[in-house]
Amino acid sequence: MSVTQVDHPLAQHYLTTLRDRNTATPLFRETTRRLAYLLVAEATSDMPRTPKQIETPLEPTSASVLGKPIVVVAVFRAGLGLIDAATDLIPNARIGYAGVQRNEETAEPMEYYTKFPTMTDARVLILEPMLATGGSLAWACDQVKQKGATDITAVCVVSAPEGIAFMKGRHPDVRIVTAAIDRDLSENFYIRPGLGDMGDRLFGTV
Repeated sequence: MSVTQVDHPLAQHYLTTLRDRNTATPLFRETTRRLAYLLVAEATSDMPRTPKQIETPLEPTSASVLGKPIVVVAVFRAGLGLIDAATDLIPNARIGYAGVQRNEETAEPMEYYTKFPTMTDARVLILEPMLATGGSLAWACDQVKQKGATDITAVCVVSAPEGIAFMKGRHPDVRIVTAAIDRDLSENFYIRPGLGDMGDRLFGTV
């Protein structure tokens, strides 16, 4: 399984803002979006390209365009914080939603809503900011594979070693792009040092 940590100075700068407990919701949302641009750019850096002949204002030239469609799947609810950046960069992306919440006692995923577009022959980007135990991301991968997805990249903000190991066992073919690989999980399955509950901080429900 491929795991890419985006160590760009801007990515780490934005991550510091997200980790800071004193960052208020408006700045947290905007910083999440800025970081998401870098993560999505990395997640599509190996996309196949198709040659295209165009004319500039001066002369004809050879160029290229994306060689396959892209589907963006936001895992509710924290994944919604990344979706605007993804659609800004890829306006013609098809959008899917995966509603899952964590059982606070067992950390197991509990499904409550899914809606997916056609995924055959597409690059599927699963937006799951917090890769903790890996249960929610693995569940989302199960769902999109059932819909025909074969080329999947997970876009995460912070990942725990436990979640990466779980994904390696369940979905070794899925690439993970993340801004950080943190130390471990707490007894309540929160990533440490982490940044707290990303959904709460994005939507002001702390």
